[in-house]
Amino acid sequence: MTPDGNVSHAARLRARLHAAREGLRARYVKGPWSLGVFEFVSFGIKQAWACLFGGAMLGLLLLTHFFYPEGAALSRYDFLVIAAVALQAGLLLSGLETWEEARVIFVFHVVGTVMELFKTGAGSWIYPEESFLRIGAVPLFSGFMYAAVGSYLARVWRIFEFRFTRFPPLWLQGLLALAIYVNFFAHHWTVDIRYGLFAATALIYLRTLVWFRPDEIHRPMPLLIGFFLVAVFIWFAENLGTFARAWAYPGQENGWEMVSLSKLGSWYLLMIISFVLVASVHRGRGGKTSDHNQAARR
Repeated sequence: MTPDGNVSHAARLRARLHAAREGLRARYVKGPWSLGVFEFVSFGIKQAWACLFGGAMLGLLLLTHFFYPEGAALSRYDFLVIAAVALQAGLLLSGLETWEEARVIFVFHVVGTVMELFKTGAGSWIYPEESFLRIGAVPLFSGFMYAAVGSYLARVWRIFEFRFTRFPPLWLQGLLALAIYVNFFAHHWTVDIRYGLFAATALIYLRTLVWFRPDEIHRPMPLLIGFFLVAVFIWFAENLGTFARAWAYPGQENGWEMVSLSKLGSWYLLMIISFVLVASVHRGRGGKTSDHNQAARR
């Protein structure tokens, strides 16, 4: 509801989509096989809806790579900054993204930009084009790429109504996330402890199940598998981003080549930071982040 008591546009849209889904279920679901297909399609549609911000940003990278006019007064990178701000504002004003989710996205934007400043200074990757809206060697649109990950996690948590079984203590997850973030910087000077961090994620989350609702009932998945699958899709998106020359890794300066699979591990660890940030917001507003017995019974 809006402050004046009226149902928001986003709520009306969700109600129409829900009614349409119920109509399709009544028409096509006749048994267990058709139910399985219906849930799979519903799962894909919800995932695409959760990827709204990230998918739009990736589309902008590709479209501007192919069609942005060369020599334009406004650089491509600066256009991407303005487009990202407009996209974020549109999602908030339409109610398609909540202010709680926006807070997560902002924090992740800051966390990502700080990492960008350090990593570009260390030569881990470069931004090959000129721009005005930048901090040092980092164009401001880059923070929105990290924010897209935060946006996805915040939205998918809400859309699939996440519940958890054997959810680890949030303070323990926070220590792990902090260690991961510090290692992204510290491994340039000291020993890289990422393999120890991989082991720590396994120990902490091995018994944790995430229950998600693709259609009418919740389904379980080991949380570690969820982390890995999301990291794989981000790695694919990163390949598209480097193909669009939004940034370049060493070896890609003179032509595109596939991003190293080692980056898959980096994104997996980054998922932990994102997950803990979103979990903190849900706990702060009274959301359920611990064992959910009702979902487990289902």
